[in-house]
Amino acid sequence: MSRQPELDDILAELERAIGKLAVGTAPLDELVAAHESALKLLAEAQARFAELKERGDQTANLVSN
Repeated sequence: MSRQPELDDILAELERAIGKLAVGTAPLDELVAAHESALKLLAEAQARFAELKERGDQTANLVSN
């Protein structure tokens, strides 16, 4: 079973992709690939944040009961 990358790793990779887009000097095909990668990474990060929020909410409910 493969392990999911850590959230920090996802965010670092997203930051690199956004940096490449911000500079904008790479060939167009690389910029398009960076954009596609950034969209996938953003979706993955948002899903991870939702999972973490759910776990936090569950823990808070256990503590408050």
